[in-house]
Amino acid sequence: MLGFEPQILEGLEAMGFTETTPVQEQAIPAALQGRDILACAQTGTGKTAAFLLPILNKLIKDPIEGIDTLIIEPTRELAIQVDQQLEGFSYFTGVSSVAVYGGTDGHSMSREMKALKTGVDIVVTTPGRFLSHLQLGYVDLSTVRHLVLDEADRMLDMGFVTDIMTMVNKTPKTRQTLLFSATMPAHIRKFAQNILNNPLEVSIAISKPAAGITQAAYLVNDGQKNSLIEYLLRRQNGKQRRILIFASSKKNTKDLAAFLSRHGYPAADIHSDLDQQQREDTLQAFRNNSVPILVATDVLSRGIDIRGIDVVINYDVPGDPEDYVHRIGRTARADETGLALTLVTRVTKRKFDNIEKLTGMKVAILPLPPGIEDVPDSRGQGRRGGGAGRRPSRQGGRAGGGRQGGGTNHRGGSRQGRSDTKGR
Repeated sequence: MLGFEPQILEGLEAMGFTETTPVQEQAIPAALQGRDILACAQTGTGKTAAFLLPILNKLIKDPIEGIDTLIIEPTRELAIQVDQQLEGFSYFTGVSSVAVYGGTDGHSMSREMKALKTGVDIVVTTPGRFLSHLQLGYVDLSTVRHLVLDEADRMLDMGFVTDIMTMVNKTPKTRQTLLFSATMPAHIRKFAQNILNNPLEVSIAISKPAAGITQAAYLVNDGQKNSLIEYLLRRQNGKQRRILIFASSKKNTKDLAAFLSRHGYPAADIHSDLDQQQREDTLQAFRNNSVPILVATDVLSRGIDIRGIDVVINYDVPGDPEDYVHRIGRTARADETGLALTLVTRVTKRKFDNIEKLTGMKVAILPLPPGIEDVPDSRGQGRRGGGAGRRPSRQGGRAGGGRQGGGTNHRGGSRQGRSDTKGR
């Protein structure tokens, strides 16, 4: 399989992987030859394996002393997930690795320091935490042969460009650099030109939702959103479905989770105000279905591999059309089916039109169920109507809460993950 060493093949066989994805087919052979890679590939394409497997193969054939690989991720959740996948792929190889990310206690900082001083083979990290270690003077990056920038567009959008360049400039110019980005606007290409050497360009164009996702939308006022979601949950007829709801702000996330709990649908919320342990516990509770309803900001829209999500609801329309694809891509993974509902207001109607242009699809507009209450806004004024005029539905069927579920409100459990060449 693609010329991998027996230890890697043994690990892939143990995990049941027999096929490669398009991004793996294009990127892995070139990466094995030592070429730089500039890849435009979204969540769900298997890009994690596309950069991890060639690196592991090199380390088996030609191990070194010191840090060999630096993998930079935009968020702690993605760093944890990549570290978990790395653990699975490297099970039979003897390659060492450490995940370095913020939001943990002093003991974790000491453990990270020890690994970095010793010279662990692979470091998976977030920019801020690693820069803290780097500035303390004990991290030697002169041995780095592989540099991976994952979700590069997101890292630049988060303002990490200076931190990233500080780290990049500490590594040898002879390194191999693998840059993966979900989008490829001009500023990403310019950034890539500064750090890549004659890269192979790989583009996996999947700016369309998976075929297994049934999409629909409601035209509402802001004051109708909570009532509509409560109505949809009430229509589940005792079925417990796993539901992920995306809101555009931490306030909306907290308020909606509290509203659902008050109405007998206890829900967890996840956002940047939670510390790392709370976020991990919340994700674990959602994974094991003890909390089937999770209200989240876009911290979960990319990269988090949680299987079995039946419904994704966009409480707020995302500002970036690409984020819509990432959000609803949390359902219908691995050839499963799912439902994606979006609540569209008069203010967000243009954003939703841009989403339809990007995906090349018209989303069915469903009529509001009778009796949906229009709660007065903060000025005490109710608002009438559904924002923009209704279009005829282009899709039939599974609307109005056909796959929804309720849950219990607690955060608990331990961290778990899955290794999957098709997981991202």
